[in-house]
Amino acid sequence: MESPPPLLDGGRGFLYSGTVGIRILYVAEIVGKAGVFTVKKTLQDAKRDLGVDFVIGNADSATGGAGLGRQHAVYLRKLGLEVITLGDCCYYKRDIVEALGKTPYLLRPANYPYGNPGRGYRVFSCPKGKVAVVQLLGQAGFPRVHLANPFQAILDLSRKLKEETPVIILDFHAATTAEKEAMARHVDGLVSAMIGSHGKTQTADARILPGGTAAITDAGRTGSGMSVGGFDPETRIHEYMSGIPAWAKDGKAGLELQGCLLEIGEDGKAMSMKSVRIPCAEVLNDGTGDGDGDPGQAGDSPA
Repeated sequence: MESPPPLLDGGRGFLYSGTVGIRILYVAEIVGKAGVFTVKKTLQDAKRDLGVDFVIGNADSATGGAGLGRQHAVYLRKLGLEVITLGDCCYYKRDIVEALGKTPYLLRPANYPYGNPGRGYRVFSCPKGKVAVVQLLGQAGFPRVHLANPFQAILDLSRKLKEETPVIILDFHAATTAEKEAMARHVDGLVSAMIGSHGKTQTADARILPGGTAAITDAGRTGSGMSVGGFDPETRIHEYMSGIPAWAKDGKAGLELQGCLLEIGEDGKAMSMKSVRIPCAEVLNDGTGDGDGDPGQAGDSPA
């Protein structure tokens, strides 16, 4: 196989000649009120400045740092997320369990058992064409759930979805870099992009693989950049030192929207991939809500 062109400066990834069919922004995992606030204050400008055609966002930690409540789901949709993916916390909030089957823009991992509430993949329409979005959960590091093999699932799903569109985005919510690296190689040429989530720490490896699939091990997090996974550092440090579990507060320092920007050709192959970090100039207020429209959510503890 012919070698791809060299990596461009700025982490933009390998560029191929051809016509850009669509530009997609993936908003990395939104963590707590700080993450929701950051989306509100940065997303619309980012869409305009980056020339974005379609927005996907992961919100598995948006409500209370674990899961997504229905009110936050509706609010994030209004803020501009056209697809909201979840993860291992998809069923933590009771009200979202009831809404998953009725809300087409919400996706939970597709490798949950057949008949579970919600869907794990869907084809969406936008002015630039159809975009298929799939989410799968990894096998390692999730003791509460043991799902069907994601590596087998994507083979079947990619074949099915390519009957409708060549543009397929995989959000792979996995705990280990090894499993995400293996998935990236596994799907090279099968999907347009594999975006790793769950780690909440952005990796510096946005690239285009030889078969035309864009990949990043972890897109990062949206919320506090000066935190431990979006949470208050002092609480997390105390937890590690004492061994006593603690429900950490949201971090509030250094707010930024993280994620990645994709350019996909008309043939469904990735043309470029760039990691994104957009600082939020405004400060999150203390107290309930963010003081600027966040509906908040009752019942922050897992269901």
